[in-house]
Amino acid sequence: MKKVSNPIDEILGRYKPARREDLIPILQEIQEKEGFISEQAIIRVGNHMKLSTTKIYGLATFYDQFRFKPKGLLHLVVCNGTACYLNGAGAILKKIREELGIEPGETTRDGRFSYDVVTCMGGCSNGPLILVAGEFLTGVKPEDITSILGSLKKNTTSENI
Repeated sequence: MKKVSNPIDEILGRYKPARREDLIPILQEIQEKEGFISEQAIIRVGNHMKLSTTKIYGLATFYDQFRFKPKGLLHLVVCNGTACYLNGAGAILKKIREELGIEPGETTRDGRFSYDVVTCMGGCSNGPLILVAGEFLTGVKPEDITSILGSLKKNTTSENI
């Protein structure tokens, strides 16, 4: 009978132990596969790389690409680049915080929503931009957030979570 391995073990198996230059690619693969970097993943990577978990966590927190909590079922990405910021992205972020009760990088208690802030999505002439479920929403205004989130809530049920 074939032993079913853990996805993290599969990823680590492709890398030689203790090669520090592999640390970031390993973390990127784990996050791609798992959706975030868990404490358990950091421990396993530490054992494989012969590095302390403190060093791994310190490196991972330096880069804003890594998440340490799972994303919500509906993950929003809000552009706060210069053009979007000048067109009101700050007010949009404030409204999202008020509506969802979470900060960027966090997930709501029910696991339904999470959001991140990025510095540019490349749609400067259409900003502010929000990316949700692979769709770009352009020219978003703070007063649109309640209806956007309401529509998303309506289209997801607890069975989807």
